[in-house]
Amino acid sequence: MRDTSSRREKISSTLKTAGSVQVLSLAERFGVSTVTIRKDLKFLEDLGISKRTYGGAILNEGNIRIVERAIEHKEQLYAKEKSEIGKVAAQYVSPGDAIILDSGTTTFQIAAQLADKKDVTVITNGLNVMNKLAHFENLELIMLGGTLRRKNMSFFGVHAEQALRELHVDKLFLGVDGFHMEKGITTHFEPEAQLNRLMRKAASNIIVVTDSSKFGKVCLHQILAVEQVSTVITDSGIADEYRTGLENIGISVIVAEQD
Repeated sequence: MRDTSSRREKISSTLKTAGSVQVLSLAERFGVSTVTIRKDLKFLEDLGISKRTYGGAILNEGNIRIVERAIEHKEQLYAKEKSEIGKVAAQYVSPGDAIILDSGTTTFQIAAQLADKKDVTVITNGLNVMNKLAHFENLELIMLGGTLRRKNMSFFGVHAEQALRELHVDKLFLGVDGFHMEKGITTHFEPEAQLNRLMRKAASNIIVVTDSSKFGKVCLHQILAVEQVSTVITDSGIADEYRTGLENIGISVIVAEQD
C-alpha cells in the first residue's frame, strides 16, 4: 500500500509540474503494468486531481491546492481568523475532558486558549502545540512521539500510531488542508493522514477547525468522509452552499466572528 501511495504522489507531482502524463511512460518509469497506471489515474481523477485523456491524463486545476506550505508561511495566513477560531474552539473543552489537538497553526491557537482549563488531558503530535501547552501547569499532557516532520513540526510514524491505538478521548480537534463535500477531509502527507485516521477512531466527537479558505480544496490523501464530522468551527468566509450542505446532513457549523 505504501508503494502505491508513493507512486500516486509522484504521479500527482508530475501532473502539477508538467500538466499531463502518459500511461506508457509512467508504466516504464515505475516498472508496473499499464493496468496499474490506469488504476492510479482513475484514483487521481476520482479525487479531482486529474482528467483522463486518450493514453494519459491532464491536470485538473479547478480545486486543487497545488503546494503544501511550510508552517512558517501558514502561520501568517488567515492569522486573525485562526485566532478567533481558537478562542471559540477552546470553549468546547470541558473539565474532565481528554482531547487530541492535531498539529497545525489553527490547533495551536486552541492550545493558546487553554491556560485556565482544569482537569483536562491534552494529547498532541504537534511540537509547536506542545511547546505552548507546556507553560500551562494545570493540564495533563501527552506527546505522541515518532519521526519529526519539520515542514509542519509534527510527529508521525509507528510509535505515534501505537500510542493512539491504546487511547480513547472525548474530542478530536482536527485541522485540515482540504475540505470538500464529496472528496472529504484531506491532507498532503500520507503518514499524517494515517495518524489522523487513528485519531478519528480514538475520539467520540470530531471537531474540524479550519479557516474558510480550505473549503472546496482537495489534497491527495483522505482522512475521513465529511459525514463522520460532528462539528465544524470556521470563520464567516464559509460559503453558503457549504454551511447549508453541512447543516443538512446534521453537522453543527459554528462561525467564529471577528471583533
